[in-house]
Formats: sequence, structure tokens, C-alpha cells
Amino acid sequence: MIQTVEKIIRRFCTYGVEFKDSDGFTHDWCTLIPALELAYKTSIHSSTGKTPAILEKGWNPRPSYDTLKKDLVDIHPTASSLKLILDKARHHANRCMKASFKYAKERWNKIHKPPDFKIGDLVLVSTLNLNNIKGPKKLKDSFCRTIYDKRTTWTQCCAIRAHR
Repeated sequence: MIQTVEKIIRRFCTYGVEFKDSDGFTHDWCTLIPALELAYKTSIHSSTGKTPAILEKGWNPRPSYDTLKKDLVDIHPTASSLKLILDKARHHANRCMKASFKYAKERWNKIHKPPDFKIGDLVLVSTLNLNNIKGPKKLKDSFCRTIYDKRTTWTQCCAIRAHR
């Protein structure tokens, strides 16, 4: 997670150099961080199928500049150029996030290989993270023999049943 956020920020901050408004004024990249945060919180993640904002708060935030109407007569030109700048920043943040998520997925798939055992094979499973084994820790076995039951949708996850 931290590496993904680091990649997103690194890609996004390079955009700050070419980030200009209609007058040619270059803005500081730290002013773009709220747009990056909003883009991250409102993007759908493949692992959950929901946005982090929905999971955390139950609703997606909507920025105030989304409610700015372009067809009003008395709108100030600075407000419309600010909306245009923030829209560009948000779209660029979405592209940066997609690129970093793609990179992280490719790296994960390159490093992690699917298990090479077959369904019904006896396998050793580490009991380090199993919390349902009762008794003192020093009396617990480090590994237990289990039967590989079925492969799930993820390559690194499988269903097992205890061998008796």
C-alpha cells in the first residue's frame, strides 16, 4: 500500500512542473495534493469493488467546484479557470493512480507464483497467524498438516481442511 501511494505521488508531482492555468502561471505541486487525495478516495479499488470513501464514511465526497455552473452570467473568470485547473489535476491524478496500480499488479504477479501442489495433496501450513488454536503459545505446533481442498479466485489463496 505504501509503495503504491509513493508511486502515485511521484507520478503526480512531476505533473506540477507542467501544471499551468490559462495565463501561463505555474502552480506549486503541493496545491494539487487535495485533488490527488480526492481522486484516490473516490476511485473504485479492484480488491473491494468500492471506493475507500464509501468503506470509511458511507458516502463519496463531492468537491465544491463540481457545483460551479459554467453558464452563469456573473461568474468570475478566475473561478472558472480554477475549476478548469482542478478538473485537469483530478483527471491527471486518476491517470497516475491507474498507472501505479497497474505497475503494482504487474510486479506482484511477476514475483508471486501460484502453488504447485494439486487438490487433495497433504500440505504443511504455518500456524503463526491462526488464532483459533487454543492453549499456550509455546505448546502450539509451528506447522500443521492439512489437505489442499480447492483453489480460490486468487492465486495466493486456497481453501484447506484439517487432516485428522
